[in-house]
Amino acid sequence: MQEALYGPLGAGTVPAKQRHFALRSELPTYAAQIGDLKKKGAKLVTVFGIGRVCHIAFWEPHFAAEFRSESDWKAQTHRLGARLHPLTIEQNALTSFRSRTTLVPAFANTIGPALFLAADRIIGGADGAFNRGMQWQGLSLRMTLHHEPTPWIPSSYMPTLAGRLFYLKELAGPLMAECH
Repeated sequence: MQEALYGPLGAGTVPAKQRHFALRSELPTYAAQIGDLKKKGAKLVTVFGIGRVCHIAFWEPHFAAEFRSESDWKAQTHRLGARLHPLTIEQNALTSFRSRTTLVPAFANTIGPALFLAADRIIGGADGAFNRGMQWQGLSLRMTLHHEPTPWIPSSYMPTLAGRLFYLKELAGPLMAECH
């Protein structure tokens, strides 16, 4: 994060004490920190990308099976050591590790719906296209935009929030079957 996000922003843009990482010791404090800041007038902006299996952050669709109700699901602020879906691992291998699947952890710390759904504004994106006409995110984008919100498709909640969603035109469809 230091190299990929804060470094390119330039020195002094985000004070070091305001840089937060999803560490075991820090992630559980996010909800209280955000709550305190909101009481002082701060706005929460969630920046996200739609995951291959429609996850947001690393809040995976299979977590839905653990909750009795949507409200219980929405109350979750975070998860330590979240078990990642195999397609999330594949996505991260393709996009961040030059397809080296063995470099991608099978578990990650992540924020939960109580945080990403509390955003005052969102900025999101879908850019899952590769050269030679391959794309892996068209279906994820369509599900996000056309399915009613459900914990089984975490990204389906994002269009219900104020903000912007950017995507590559080629992901918008139409999605066509090809026979060879």
